[in-house]
Amino acid sequence: MKVWVDPERCQGHTLCAMIAPEAFQLSDIDGSSSAVSEVVPADQQDRVREAAHSCPEQAILVTNET
Repeated sequence: MKVWVDPERCQGHTLCAMIAPEAFQLSDIDGSSSAVSEVVPADQQDRVREAAHSCPEQAILVTNET
């Protein structure tokens, strides 16, 4: 599974980092999010999917690619 945060859509709500802190990092400048790694470890996939579903801006893109 891979994850990517669209920087144009992310508004820095920080929900993703609260749900999956191992998978998302926040910018110190504006609070926007980015993925720690494009490839999501198996033990983090459920939380990353939940974070993507919870994003108010739908800025988190998840694919089933490996």
